[in-house]
Amino acid sequence: MDHFLYRDGELYAEDVSIADIAAEVGTPFYCYSTATLERHFRLFDEALDGTPHMVCYAMKAASNQAILKTLANLGAGMDVVSGGEYARARAAGVPGEKIVFSGVGKTRDEMRLALEGGIRQFNVESEPEMEELSAVAQELGVVAPITVRVNPDVDAKTHAKIATGKSENKFGIPISRAKEVYAHAATLPGLKVVGIDVHIGSQLTDLEPFRLAYRKVADLTEALRAEGHDIIRLDLGGGLGIPYTRSNDAPPLPVEYGQMIKEELGHLGCEIEIEPGRLVAGNAGILVSKVIYVKSGEGRDFLILDGAMNDLIRPAMYEAHHDIVAVDEPEAGIEQQPYDIVGPVCESGDTFAKERMMPPLKAGDLVAFRSAGAYGAVMASEYNTRPLVPEVLVHEHQFAVIRARPTFDEMINRDTIPEWL
Repeated sequence: MDHFLYRDGELYAEDVSIADIAAEVGTPFYCYSTATLERHFRLFDEALDGTPHMVCYAMKAASNQAILKTLANLGAGMDVVSGGEYARARAAGVPGEKIVFSGVGKTRDEMRLALEGGIRQFNVESEPEMEELSAVAQELGVVAPITVRVNPDVDAKTHAKIATGKSENKFGIPISRAKEVYAHAATLPGLKVVGIDVHIGSQLTDLEPFRLAYRKVADLTEALRAEGHDIIRLDLGGGLGIPYTRSNDAPPLPVEYGQMIKEELGHLGCEIEIEPGRLVAGNAGILVSKVIYVKSGEGRDFLILDGAMNDLIRPAMYEAHHDIVAVDEPEAGIEQQPYDIVGPVCESGDTFAKERMMPPLKAGDLVAFRSAGAYGAVMASEYNTRPLVPEVLVHEHQFAVIRARPTFDEMINRDTIPEWL
C-alpha cells in the first residue's frame, strides 16, 4: 500500500497535488510520503511484537536525513554500511546504541568514527576485519561489540547482482567455518561477541530461503553457546521484496515474515534485529518526470523524458521494472499504445521500458515512476553534468524540499583547475 492516489483526475501524494509540486520544484524530482514510510516501518515493528527486537532501517535504500528522522521518531535503529552513513544517522539524531555497522570493507577510520561516537555492534565479515577492529578498539581503550556475518550458502532466488548468501558471494564467512572464527574472535582483546549476523539478499519474494537460512542460524546459535559464546542477538538482515508491478503475485507480508522468524528462532531467547530498507522506502517514493518529446521511430514510438538513467539507474543496472503512470488520470476506457520510454542521456542503456502500454501522451505531460523510493535518489549521479534530482517529502497537506537541485555553477565550481593550466 502507498499514499499516491488519483483524486479529481490527478495524482496526489497524500493531500498534495503532484502537479503543484512539479510547478514549484521543476522536474525531475523524487517525492516521498511520510504516511507510507511510517506505515511500513510499523508493519515490521508490529510483526515482531512479543519478541525482544529492534528494527534497524537499512539506510542504503534512501538516506536523506528527513527520511531518517521520520523513522527515528518512531524508534527505528539504523543499519549503516559506511562512515558517511554513520555520520548521516548521527546527524539525524539517531543515538549510537541504535546503529549497527555492516559492510565488507570497513576502514580503520570508519571503525574509529563509530567507536568514538557510539555503536550498537559491528557486523564483521572476515577474520582480517576482526583483527583490525580489535586493534583500533585497543588503541581507543574500548571494547567493540560484534556479530560475525555467516554465509549460509542459501540461494535467495533473486537477481544475481543483489544475491548475497551463496558461497560464491563476497559477503560473510562460510557457515562451515563459523565455530573456528568465533573461537578466534574470543581471543581478541578488543572484541566482545554478542551475536550472529546473516543476510542472504534483496527483493526476496518467497519466505523459504529465509527459513532455510534461519534454521542454519538456529543450529549455529546452539553450537556456539555449547562452546561458551554468549549469543544474545541474532541480526537477520533485510531483503523482503516489494511488488514492483500491480499484479496479484505479491511478496509475503511483514506479519508473515515475523511469524516465520518466531517459529524458527523464538525458542532461542535472543533479541532479534532486522534491517528492512526496500520495503520501508520503496513504495513510499516516486520519481516524477516530464515528457520532452514524443518521437516516431521505425515501428515504434518513443517517450523522451527529462529524467534519465543517472536519476534512476535501476532499470539500466538491474533490468528492473517500475510501473510508470500518467500524473493526469487517463479517462476510463481510453485506448493505450506502446511506447519505448527513454531518457536524454547519450547511452542506449538510458531506457526505462520498452513497448510499455501507456495512454496517449504529449510534450509537457508528467509521468510518475512508482516504487522508486528505494535505491533511487541514493544511486543517482551527475553523469552528463546533469544536476542531482531534488527530493521532496510530503506530510499530509504540506511538502518540503529536503534536498535542493544544485545549479550548474555549484556543480562546476567544485572542480579545481591546477595552477599550470
